[in-house]
Amino acid sequence: MATDWLTARQAAEELGISVLTFYDWLTQSDRGEFVLRGQALVINYFQGGRRGQGRIRIEKSEIGRIKEEMRVKPFTRARRRRPTNSKVYPGITVPLGRPN
Repeated sequence: MATDWLTARQAAEELGISVLTFYDWLTQSDRGEFVLRGQALVINYFQGGRRGQGRIRIEKSEIGRIKEEMRVKPFTRARRRRPTNSKVYPGITVPLGRPN
């Protein structure tokens, strides 16, 4: 199974952000503090080298998942009912006014 790997520069370009912002996102994700559009998000990536100090590689599918989280999903507001001009109030079962 072949996977497509992207470098940090390619991933940032694909997301439409700067490389420094991408590294900041990875740092926040490592700490568990990354929030995108109000949702906590974890970015899964790979880092080579002996002690994990090498180049960062990220799968294309992960970039697609992040882009989907960035997508704006508009919602429609619930329509209000028109006010009723009635003398009856819901939940009130006794006649209104001063008692005799």
